[in-house]
Amino acid sequence: MRPRVELLLSLNLVSVHAAPQKPGNGLSYINPLIGTTNGGNVFAGATLPYGLAKASADVDGQNTGGFGLDGSNVVGFSSVHDSGTGGNPSLGNFPLFPQICPDDVLDNCSFRIGDRKLHYVNGSVDARPGHFGLQLESGVVANMTVSQHAALYRFTFPKESGGSKSHPLILLDLTDLWQSRQNASIQVDDKSGRMTGNGTFLPSFGAGSYVMHFCVDFFGSSIYETGVWVNNRAGTEPKEVFLTRGFNLFFLEGGGFVRLDPPSDGTATVRMGISYISSQQACQNAQREIPSPLKAFDSLVSNAEKAWEEKLSPISVKGGGATDDLLTSFWSGVYRNMISPQNYTGENPLWHSDKPYFDSFYCIWDSFRVQHPLLTILDPHAQTQMVEALLDIYKHEGWMPDCRMSLCKGWTQGGSNADVVITDAFVKNLSSTIDWELALDAVMADAENEPLEWSYHGRGGLHSWKSLNYIPYLDFDPYGFGTNSRSISRTLEYAYDDYCISELAGGLGRRDLQAKYQGRSMNWKNLWKADQTSLINGTDTGFKGFFQPKYLNGTWGFQDPIACSALAGFCSLTTNPSETFEASIWQYLFYVPHSVSSLISLLGGDDAMISRLDFFHTSGLADISNEPVFFTVFLYHYTGRPALSTERIHQYVPASFNSSPGGLPGNDDSGAMGAFLVFSVMGLFPVAGQNVYLISPPFVEGISIRHPVTGKTATVRNVGFDASYKNVYVQSARVNGKPWTRSWIGHEFFTEGWTLELVLGAKESKWGTELKDRPPSWSVSS
Repeated sequence: MRPRVELLLSLNLVSVHAAPQKPGNGLSYINPLIGTTNGGNVFAGATLPYGLAKASADVDGQNTGGFGLDGSNVVGFSSVHDSGTGGNPSLGNFPLFPQICPDDVLDNCSFRIGDRKLHYVNGSVDARPGHFGLQLESGVVANMTVSQHAALYRFTFPKESGGSKSHPLILLDLTDLWQSRQNASIQVDDKSGRMTGNGTFLPSFGAGSYVMHFCVDFFGSSIYETGVWVNNRAGTEPKEVFLTRGFNLFFLEGGGFVRLDPPSDGTATVRMGISYISSQQACQNAQREIPSPLKAFDSLVSNAEKAWEEKLSPISVKGGGATDDLLTSFWSGVYRNMISPQNYTGENPLWHSDKPYFDSFYCIWDSFRVQHPLLTILDPHAQTQMVEALLDIYKHEGWMPDCRMSLCKGWTQGGSNADVVITDAFVKNLSSTIDWELALDAVMADAENEPLEWSYHGRGGLHSWKSLNYIPYLDFDPYGFGTNSRSISRTLEYAYDDYCISELAGGLGRRDLQAKYQGRSMNWKNLWKADQTSLINGTDTGFKGFFQPKYLNGTWGFQDPIACSALAGFCSLTTNPSETFEASIWQYLFYVPHSVSSLISLLGGDDAMISRLDFFHTSGLADISNEPVFFTVFLYHYTGRPALSTERIHQYVPASFNSSPGGLPGNDDSGAMGAFLVFSVMGLFPVAGQNVYLISPPFVEGISIRHPVTGKTATVRNVGFDASYKNVYVQSARVNGKPWTRSWIGHEFFTEGWTLELVLGAKESKWGTELKDRPPSWSVSS
């Protein structure tokens, strides 16, 4: 386990705001710095739940989420970010940077990123809900907080020796973290110092471009001089500049600056409003939400803490001796799941609608499995808004996204996994305000209409899917265009997407559609090659029968079953596309969530399935850092051995999840890693798209969740719990005082406020082993 990093260090010149004492539950356990190293890519700065404004320091090291606790250089402080994303750094637009010009001469200041970058002081980082702060090696201390659409910064400059008084400079850089800016402009008001402007940027994992607008105001001191800068030079005339990519798409650095008269208390306050509509709206957002910037900082932090406390309030944990490290990981995981998607309602320039608009679905392929099911439990109001936003996107664009960020279409990674999100909401009776007929239209558009460009929405290869009942290897598809790869993973994902459509159609009384999509949901069998073997380093693993790619003419292609695993190298969407996406055939072997019983039969029965799972999880093939492996941890339930699922999750928790900055096994994917940890600790793992939670003993004595809509409190409680985790096997269970033999439970547990008691022991028992007590599994014959 990596040593924990102290978040606060007393500073010689001026200390970052000290964290107030919090109650011993929820908010006080949150550590936003978990995942800021080791590829977690989390956003560590200040934000409201689902807020647009997200203020943080940006570094030149691990900076996908803006800040990384990797000792790299700070290059600016910006007000918008995504969290836990992969690929290129996302957002980080229009960073500010404070400094004192040597000898108080403008020409001596540093403007370009490579010139101005500075290390932060080790131990000076203060990250907590609603607040982020650190000290630069220059002695400047930066503290920041946010409202919904605006950020507030306090830059405190070091006291100067000899009584000299320099004029602090604060620049704005017309760039983003990825330096994807295509063009941008800035205007600086000579008297007030107000900076307004906009820029056109590229999404970090998608197509098209977006325009973002800003409005920056300065407080706490009068204006000394203003101007613009380009490359490494600045001047007080003119007061505006327009930048493009330049010759051969050369990235030209530039922006605006303000120099202030020396602040009486050494602190300059800066307010930045953000809008996707206009600079005027950015100014209006900032003025409305932060009308008194010099007095607002502490109240904004307090308001953010209250907002987060409210979001966390449904949960109550009885630790029973569980470590603070585990509790910190748990609560921080809950917190990160409410950072994104982001509520952009009122900030959508693409169409006018009375429906909410959420963005930063980055990506649904990652989030449908655990993040959205977690929000359905803890924040059904927000999840309802997200579902309505997905349907509104369909209404105006023709398809729901599989990925979306910065108002742009993101690349589709697998199937049309918004279908699973929609069905998950339906089977759990999320909200009566959702238009389910529109929802059926939306999911059927995914299943029936192939878009010309299916790389960023919908499904490709639908003609083959309908005629051949699988996605062929090197498919001939003149009807639409995308990356000609992932034939195995797309076949498996399309099959489950169609099953989810069948459940929605059946629930709406459309039995004809239900039967049609149930039939298509078994297409996964058409890529099963019963005699395929698998070798590792030339040695046969002893297992026979794997999915394999199949050509249009029905003959077999080949992909090594261990390719794209941790043993053989990562497969991405663009650099080395394969017939499985970001995971091996071994891993996709287990992705048949609706018909696990059929898969077990193909493999040769329960013992054969257990043997495969054991080998997968102990050979290095399982990659807990990526979402497809999550479900496999709990698949033992379907063999009648839920105790083995419990053993397996204890293999990964806490070994791969802890509260250090590197405490995530990989990219957080907008909170998905955190949600997996939360459900594991809770002892109820969701099968997304189905009204099923797989029961395993919690990692604490008990957890209660008050449903935000019904007001009923659900409790899962261990009887005989010990924090050394020797007693981890369920001996018997009761629900509301009555015996419960099933190894799974439905969403009614949460909405109706049931109590689940698990009596624990040191050895595996017969609980949950009977055929009738296994989780539901659909097949053609059922």
